[in-house]
Amino acid sequence: MNLFVIIAATLVAGIGSVWIAALLLRVGVRSGGGVDPQHLLSLAAGALLSTAFMHLLPEAFESRIEPGLLFGVLLCGLVVFFLLDKAELWHHGHEHHHGEEAHHGHAHGHAHSHGHDHPRKAGGWAVLTGDSVHCFGDGILIASAFIADLRLGLVAALAVLAHEVPHHIGDLVVLRQSSPDARAALVKVSLAGTMTALGGLAGWWLVDQLHGWLPYFLVLASSSFVYVALADLIPQLQKRLSARETAWQIAWLAAGLLLVMGVSRLAHSEHGHAHERAEPAHEEHGHSP
Repeated sequence: MNLFVIIAATLVAGIGSVWIAALLLRVGVRSGGGVDPQHLLSLAAGALLSTAFMHLLPEAFESRIEPGLLFGVLLCGLVVFFLLDKAELWHHGHEHHHGEEAHHGHAHGHAHSHGHDHPRKAGGWAVLTGDSVHCFGDGILIASAFIADLRLGLVAALAVLAHEVPHHIGDLVVLRQSSPDARAALVKVSLAGTMTALGGLAGWWLVDQLHGWLPYFLVLASSSFVYVALADLIPQLQKRLSARETAWQIAWLAAGLLLVMGVSRLAHSEHGHAHERAEPAHEEHGHSP
């Protein structure tokens, strides 16, 4: 049952985020006729930070592992993601050297988006390759959270969904500039999104084999969420805005925090009710002659 839930959640997070991104583009997210992409980035940042600090890290620190060791893993994870970011920038340096300034206006939710403002066929495939690797990693993180706790898995899947929407908006824009066929772009990015489910399957097998390492997986998941929020999303929000726009930005950030907390509380409540219903049956069975 656990594996079925993991696959379902990773498919929703991986492919569902692509379809939501396509829908937002269709109603005018980039033209000002719909949701402001800055609001999506704020929502995603709030969801990621809330998931990391309110759920994943507390769950990891409930283990008997020395806190200093877990903080060391968190620090190493942040450094590793920074180095991976650097490697990605170096790899695509020749593609974006002349158009880096234009890129910063794009709504994009992750570091794999850097350097795609001069679309080419090769550049499009680079976007899809980077996106597939990123989605595979997301799947492993979601599986780790589900194995720790059903509620934690739902929260992690929601956070991934929230931050992948602005990410996929950027991917679809790049691919549509490379090719006029919008449907082909949607299919390609959706196929990359299926890698989330493959990552979930791999994560389920890996954590099942190394269950004692689960707290470390949770801390690494936290470092990924914190890095994406603080290094990729929030810097895109640090712009000189009017008081009204700033208030909206803060409101959407708070909405991301509250959304994760609400889903967590709801899942916890349902889990508690199920446990209470099972308890009387267990007691009756125990007192039966």
